[in-house]
Amino acid sequence: MPTRRTLLVGAAAVAAAPALAACGEQAGAARTTRQAPRSPGRRVDLVFWTWVPLQKAVALWNRTHPDIHVTVQTVPANTSGGYQKMHSSLKAGDPPDLAQVEYYALPEFMLVSGLTDLTAYGADKLKGSYVDWQWQQGVFAGRTYALPQASGPMGFFYRADLFERWDVEVPRTWDAFRTAAAQIRKRSGGASRISAFPPANAQWFASFPWQRGAHWVRTEGDTWIVDLASPESLEVADFWDGLVRDGLILPTQDAQSAFFKALQTGQMAGWPGAQWYDALIRGNAPGTKGKWRVAELPQWERGAHASANWGGSATAILQGTRHPAEALRFAHWLNTDPDSIELLVEAGYGWPAAELDLADSPLGEPSDFFGGQAYNEVFQISDRNVDTTWRFGPTTTQSYAHIQDNIGRVVAGHGTIRDALKDAETKFVDDLKAKGLKARSAR
Repeated sequence: MPTRRTLLVGAAAVAAAPALAACGEQAGAARTTRQAPRSPGRRVDLVFWTWVPLQKAVALWNRTHPDIHVTVQTVPANTSGGYQKMHSSLKAGDPPDLAQVEYYALPEFMLVSGLTDLTAYGADKLKGSYVDWQWQQGVFAGRTYALPQASGPMGFFYRADLFERWDVEVPRTWDAFRTAAAQIRKRSGGASRISAFPPANAQWFASFPWQRGAHWVRTEGDTWIVDLASPESLEVADFWDGLVRDGLILPTQDAQSAFFKALQTGQMAGWPGAQWYDALIRGNAPGTKGKWRVAELPQWERGAHASANWGGSATAILQGTRHPAEALRFAHWLNTDPDSIELLVEAGYGWPAAELDLADSPLGEPSDFFGGQAYNEVFQISDRNVDTTWRFGPTTTQSYAHIQDNIGRVVAGHGTIRDALKDAETKFVDDLKAKGLKARSAR
């Protein structure tokens, strides 16, 4: 089995380039993966931890694959407790066979040797079934450690009825977005805003510097370079600072009851969000059926089509399973079988990682909720224009928490987002060094 140093030298979230070697972090898995022998006629039982509603797809697998039974166990979403539970199970030596792990968190699991090397079980033969940049999220030092499930290309959800009522043009640029924001506030009598600005969602905020061409982390040799305060990032910070300062945006946390109420009542006329937000809007603002449309994300440069990604997950096989071959077989089916994908799309799991023809997929159908628009055509364009060179570091969870804390204080009236990013950059570097990694600020 390759050593941890061999695996992590040059490992990155998207390409084999950064440095996770020679770090002080201790391996988190109490036992290593080993394939148990199969007795003829005996069923294999697998456990899958996830917060995504995958039950219908898993039930289909269980009906059609009686030799391998998968039990879904729901865990808290990601940093709400799910990852902590996974790391604890690794240390205790009783992990589930499979787990939902977002792309940004994969390097953190690699840092503690928490993922199974799937290359040893033939995973690389499956590569052609997946969108390449999503496949690469689970590749470290040339070996595959997770199968991609879905991503989150960005777009602009908007209430067509409200934009028409107030004679506001759908913004194609961020300058036009600010103009539309001012018009909506004025013409609604102050009752509505163009969007929310969630004070505690660093992933959402990161998508805008990403779209602008920033790169928050990169590597030079064996050193991590942190660049939250690049000119591109500060331009984005100043833009949102202005919207918050001038009261043109609703300072409300997304995916909470107040946020969904604002969508339902028209207090929010739009939302720049990921493709998977379609299901959240449908499920939490049913009274707005037929009123929504989707446009491309506003652009920093007129005529461009630059986009970014928010979210995205892999189906990971944790270190310590006794059934890696069977788990891999299920993970591949889950994320590529057409019937499974159809059920996952209904559940709102995101933009599929599997290569597919939009015209032959439920994703390509016109939607009554979105006024008959085949709105996923917009997200297909978005997906093709995501800068796939964006990287995630091995301390993203805790480092993004600094950004959220700092931006939360800005929304409360203390400081600016520009200053919040500069302060978070220093803490980001400290997080990496605390793991025994070489790191420095870019400037």
